[in-house]
Amino acid sequence: MSKLDERVVRHSPSRGAGSPDVWGIYEPDTGSIQYICADPATKKAALIDVAWNFDPKHYRFSTGSMDQVLDLVRENGLTVEWVLDTHPHADHVMASAHLKERTGAPNAIGEKVRDIAAIWSDIYHLPHTFDPDRDFDRLFAEGEVFKIGELDVTVMLSPGHTLGSITYVCGDAAFTHDTLMQPDVGTSRADFPGGDASQLWETIQAILALPGDTRLFVGHDYGAPDRDEPEWEATVAEHKAHNAHVKDGTRREDWIERREARDETLPLPDRILAALQVNLRGGRLPEAESDGRHYLKLPVDRF
Repeated sequence: MSKLDERVVRHSPSRGAGSPDVWGIYEPDTGSIQYICADPATKKAALIDVAWNFDPKHYRFSTGSMDQVLDLVRENGLTVEWVLDTHPHADHVMASAHLKERTGAPNAIGEKVRDIAAIWSDIYHLPHTFDPDRDFDRLFAEGEVFKIGELDVTVMLSPGHTLGSITYVCGDAAFTHDTLMQPDVGTSRADFPGGDASQLWETIQAILALPGDTRLFVGHDYGAPDRDEPEWEATVAEHKAHNAHVKDGTRREDWIERREARDETLPLPDRILAALQVNLRGGRLPEAESDGRHYLKLPVDRF
């Protein structure tokens, strides 16, 4: 059986002073990687890009992935200090609001989520509905620094996949979301509203300018022709030497042409129109209507 169908967990241990412990938790339904980033000294931790499971065939939600992440937190004696997302995900529903309620930790995302919310308010024709300042405790700016325990975390604005994506850099670990894929796959798409391939190129170059031994933790993996188990960690040096799209020597113009041609062939993710109107509420469903049920709105003929 392919491990791409399993909930795989791997621990990437701290390398010493200033280096975090990282656990990656693979979510097979969407190929998403969820992360726990922890300070070994204080056992304080951040949860990054955790999913609230959504079945698009039956429009039902379940909590298996976030339950698994919280079980790992308990098993390793950690205390959750932050609930973080790198961007409003198109292919899975964020667990942010639920994790905030269950852990008491503040939730955060990049400040340009306000601009993403404005784009999608128009697409859904839901004016004055999305309010990131209401639904997130912190909206991080480019270059902002905060702490997980005693470890500094620097926020890098990383547009291209979305206009407001951010990367979290904690010591020798960087959580690069939907920019890079694993080296044997390449890079991520840039064709969603607000996305831009030329910006994604610049973002990737900034990430690859980090020290060569920096561990890069990607947002997704779907396997590869010669690999049927998920992977999500590689160093900057490994990407520069082997990344199928952007290894050393790649020309910007060639990459942009290749990326845009590839993106034109890709369908919308099957969860995007449900996920974004939840994620732009910080992982909350719309308010229940008079019958006590929640409803999602789907735009027709917009894509």
